[in-house]
Parts: sequence; structure tokens; C-alpha cells
Amino acid sequence: LILKSDEASLYATRDIAAAIYRWERFRFSKMLYVVGTDQQLHFRQVFKVLELMGYEWADRCVHVPFGLMRFRHGKMSTRKGRIVLLEEVFGRAIELAKEIIEEKNPGLGNKEDVARKVGVGAVVFANLRGRRTKEAVFDWDEVLNFDGETGPYLQYTHARLCSILRKYGREPSPDVDFGLLREPEEWEVLRLLERFPDALRSAAHQYEPGVLAGHMIDLAAAVNKFYNAHRVVGSDGELSDARALLVHAARTVLAKGLYLLGMEAPEEM
Repeated sequence: LILKSDEASLYATRDIAAAIYRWERFRFSKMLYVVGTDQQLHFRQVFKVLELMGYEWADRCVHVPFGLMRFRHGKMSTRKGRIVLLEEVFGRAIELAKEIIEEKNPGLGNKEDVARKVGVGAVVFANLRGRRTKEAVFDWDEVLNFDGETGPYLQYTHARLCSILRKYGREPSPDVDFGLLREPEEWEVLRLLERFPDALRSAAHQYEPGVLAGHMIDLAAAVNKFYNAHRVVGSDGELSDARALLVHAARTVLAKGLYLLGMEAPEEM
């Protein structure tokens, strides 16, 4: 079956034609179809047809399935008239983020900009945090929690590190004595920084952004434990310099991780 009785094309024939066009246009090394898990059979069939048609690049086409996102009242649906637009979700997230910021830090400048970064980041992280093939429940209280395994928690940790570096008052020097970093909290931060490239490779290999998101949560938790237990500014001069460079490295990696997850990294919150 190639066309319907009304001569409209089928979903499968459109995908086959699109794949051929994209190969001719882009000569891709890999083409990812990020589509729900309910379409797995469809894409197996499309890729098999491309293979049987003699296209050697058919094995470069990959279906990256993901589960449904549900609100408390049920999944987001168009068939039953309960469509929830992403624009509406972002708008509500920004409103709630602004309310939380007003309560936690009423003197903060650029509240609107920070609320936008935090609200959008909260929604993005909520979608990427777990395994992508599992269904997820979207809970506003959890998504915008500054203390849980959430986007705002990562962003707040980044902002705290920026605050420490502002108090330090100068660019950390790379010429420090790392032998002074002997505390277990310092070593745990160093260990997680060193493993950041591995987390990136693993996330890319598995098409699983949750791997990177989980690593960022672990790093943020270690960083919070470190700076709650040890002074950076005001400790011994050489030790302060070593800790400041550690904070700088952690801030840099957190910012890079947030960027790769599609989130912004506020310097104040």
C-alpha cells in the first residue's frame, strides 16, 4: 500500500521518501528519529524497507524512543481534547519560578530573566532526568524544587559557586598546590570532575541524556557538601587558592553540563 484511496500518502511512505531526500541532501553519518516508544514497529519497518531497497546507509537510521509525559490528571493528549502546549507549560513554569525567587531572594535584580532561565530549565531537566523510555509524571512542586534532583538545584549550585568566586575577588591561578586538597569532600569533587568526559561519552553512546543529568546531580551534591564543610574565602592563603581553583573548575563543568542539556546557567539566583 503506497497511497490511500483519497491519494494521500501514508506515514511510512513519507518517512521513506524523507530519509532518501535527507541522505541525498546531507550525507549524514547518522540520522536519529526521536519519537515515542509506540512507534517502534513503524520505524523497524521503515528501516527494513530502506535496506531491502538497497540503500547501504539504512543502518545509519536510528529510532531513539521516549516515554510519555503525564500530568496528575493524565497524559498530554490530542485525541481526547486535553492538549497541553509546551508554550503554556513554559509560561506556567516561569510564573512559578518568579514566585519562588520573590520569596527566597526579593532583592535579586533581573528577576524576570532569572525566572525565565529557571522556569524553562526546570521543564527541560524534568524531561531529561530519568530514562527516556520510561513514562514520567510531571509534578510542579517537584520540578521547581531548589533542593531536590532538579534543574533549579543545579542552577542554584552554579549561582552559589559564582558567588564564592566573586567573594574570592580575582581569577583563580592554575599554579596552585593541589596537594593541599586532602579532605574527602574535595577528593569527591575532583573525582566527579575527572569522570565528566566519561559521562558525556556514555550519554552520547546510549542516546541517553539522563546519564549526563545524573552525573550533574552527583557533582552538584558533592559541591554542596564540600562548600558547606570547608571555607574557600578566608582559609589559609595557599589553601584558599587551591580551593578557589576547585570551585572554578566545578563551576565551569556545571555550566558546560547545563549548556549540553539545553539549560542556561544563572550567575545569581
